[in-house]
Amino acid sequence: MASASVSSLSTIFSSSNSKPLSSTKPKPSSSSSLSPLFLQSSSRRQFLKGSSTVLLPLTTLIPLHSPSVSLAKEVEVGSYLPLSSSDPSFVLFQASSKDTPALRAGNVQPYKFVLPPTWKQLRIANILSGNYCQPKCAEPWIEVKFEDERQGKVQVVASPLIRLTNKPNATLEDIGSPEKVIGSLGPFVTGNTLDLDEELVETSVEKIGDQTYYRYVLETPFALTGSHNIAKATAKGNTVILFVASATDKQWPTSQKTLKAIVDSFQV
Repeated sequence: MASASVSSLSTIFSSSNSKPLSSTKPKPSSSSSLSPLFLQSSSRRQFLKGSSTVLLPLTTLIPLHSPSVSLAKEVEVGSYLPLSSSDPSFVLFQASSKDTPALRAGNVQPYKFVLPPTWKQLRIANILSGNYCQPKCAEPWIEVKFEDERQGKVQVVASPLIRLTNKPNATLEDIGSPEKVIGSLGPFVTGNTLDLDEELVETSVEKIGDQTYYRYVLETPFALTGSHNIAKATAKGNTVILFVASATDKQWPTSQKTLKAIVDSFQV
């Protein structure tokens, strides 16, 4: 099952042309559930019968749904997210129940991080969002994902706690060392495999209030996410949250400072 999930994640990680979307699909209205072809044929029949009805383009005949607030926007995040109070050169993303299936199910605690205002939110395939298995997913899923083609990408990966320990509400210290945690979740960072001996460059432990975070620097030449990855993990409730910032060799020289600032800001 794990290998299948990694394979699925590899597909989404390797897509460089991802588009924004909502983690939930709007329910079609009764008008949009009719076949466009059927509506077009009906209109033509009316015309042939001499109907005085003025025919309009199908896009007018079939009302389009207005995007819900949960839809990721096809615009730069700076146009709709508030400025960060700690650094106005960034905007603040605060995840809430409207953003992901796991947050709506109460399976993940709200999290936040900053982003440069030029970044955009990306599409998450339904099967990778955990929408199909909440609130009792057996494998990790992707919460949200953002990208800037010039700087890199970030994503939040959530894993059920039971995948790492049988202890309810365990902390990172209960689970084990930083190496043990990243060893279990590494494939979901890289999109394929992770060689701890060769690719794990640095680990550290950070405390923010009562919450412990493990921090990682990874050099992963074969990763689908990019050769350079900075990650931060924490555990809360029945979930382990992994925040990953990735860049290619081309992006890294100019974006590493920005990516480190983004990772530094991540909190659950």
